Amino acid sequence: MQDYKLMLDAYETAGGSPSIFKDSNIAHLIVHKNKVIGTNLVKGLVLEPKEIPSGVDIILIVEKGIKIENLVHLCFGVLPEEGIQEINIKARIEDGAGVKLLAHCVFPNAVKVVHKMQADIEIGDDAYYEYNEVHFHGETGGIEVIPKARIKIGKNSHVVANFSLLHGRVGVFDLNYESEVMDNSTLDMTAKIYGYGNDRIKIREAGYLKGRTSRGLIKSRVAVKGNAQSEVISELIATAPDARGHVDCVEIIQGSAQAKAVPIVNVTNEFAKVTHEAAIGRVDKKQVETLMARGLEEEKAIDLVVSGLLR
Repeated sequence: MQDYKLMLDAYETAGGSPSIFKDSNIAHLIVHKNKVIGTNLVKGLVLEPKEIPSGVDIILIVEKGIKIENLVHLCFGVLPEEGIQEINIKARIEDGAGVKLLAHCVFPNAVKVVHKMQADIEIGDDAYYEYNEVHFHGETGGIEVIPKARIKIGKNSHVVANFSLLHGRVGVFDLNYESEVMDNSTLDMTAKIYGYGNDRIKIREAGYLKGRTSRGLIKSRVAVKGNAQSEVISELIATAPDARGHVDCVEIIQGSAQAKAVPIVNVTNEFAKVTHEAAIGRVDKKQVETLMARGLEEEKAIDLVVSGLLR
């Protein structure tokens, strides 16, 4: 019960609303380290967690034709200063099904914490899947986050994946997502991260547009300051007729920070098209000057501009 209360407190600090865990109409799962400390299901959703020594294995299924009305809430975290958490997810969204998930990952006291996530996700035909992951870290930077996902999207389906890490030190971060998109389906992926101190950020997102008229958008917004470093690799490969894709990467650097952006576009069908744009630089000088003219100090003005970009 003490872990449950502390996890809810951390969840609220991260921007969540603990009251949703009391609503029987809202599905949820709460995991602290390798312990399942809260769960609730709704009709049409299979959510089966299994505790393992280092974390939790999760089977998630949305049954054929079922559209889950409310957000499904997930809360993962490690509250002590040290620990490891491995979240292994096997998800299947069956034909005609739909679901939106919101995952809060909280590590407020991390000094030596590792959080790994491995997700294998199958999306059926005429389906919808949205996964929003929000991280909340403390100020020590003593955490390593390693999320990996493999997503297979059927025909006439839509997938949205949003990741944000805007509160607290990033620590070491290494994201690797790959997706396969079939006929007339769309992939929309966005990552937003703010790193400082000696944070290390690496993002690789790849989309394979294998189906006719498939669509893909990979977007990243990364800001680094101090001695932080970032590397963003965004890749779209179009092999089918009428496939369309776009890569959009913006990175902002301040102080001694370093940023690297690698947009990769690969087209092997004459009727497909993929475009890209990437930009790295400091914040817009005119915007900062405008805010300073209204009374803000330079550092606060810069932070406000960066926050606006990441928001």
